[in-house]
Amino acid sequence: MPKLGAEPIRRAALVKATIEMVGDGGSLDVTVAQIARRAGMSSALAHHYFGSKEQIFLAAMRAILSIYAAEVRGALVVAEGHAGRLRAIVHASFAPGSFRREAIGAWLNFYVLAQTAPEARRLLAVYQRRLHSNLMHDLKPIVGARAGGVARGLGALIDGVYIRAALQPGATDRRAAAALVLAYLDRELEGA
Repeated sequence: MPKLGAEPIRRAALVKATIEMVGDGGSLDVTVAQIARRAGMSSALAHHYFGSKEQIFLAAMRAILSIYAAEVRGALVVAEGHAGRLRAIVHASFAPGSFRREAIGAWLNFYVLAQTAPEARRLLAVYQRRLHSNLMHDLKPIVGARAGGVARGLGALIDGVYIRAALQPGATDRRAAAALVLAYLDRELEGA
């Protein structure tokens, strides 16, 4: 007889194990059995909850994106003015919940998976549209017609910093990462 209420706990454990394993290994070359073992359950149970390794990984990315979205919302609540909101988005992009070794490794593999898996591509497109929309909301009043280009530049720079961080050994420096992107933002806002 299944334990009532265990499914959300087990799903969360599988998602956590997936993020950790992809982060540790730096690739999607992990099996459902390895993920399940790390989560303390059978691979049959993991398949029951998610169906496939790709679905487990997509659930892990949804969890990472949910953390990121909460960090952005929280930062925007206390931000003042358009420039303050832009800086808040940048800081949230490198917040401790998102810019940690295992999440960075998952992001790198997510970019790769999005090239071949339609659902991953759709999820990545949703993230990119939301980031672009948030940036545009506050860039338009400041830089006007240049807003689209500046928003694309900020998005590319944020993604690029994640890719570089994934390829560097050792601890991540979220303050240095945010400072790099903020320096670009400040240069773009100077002439406004």
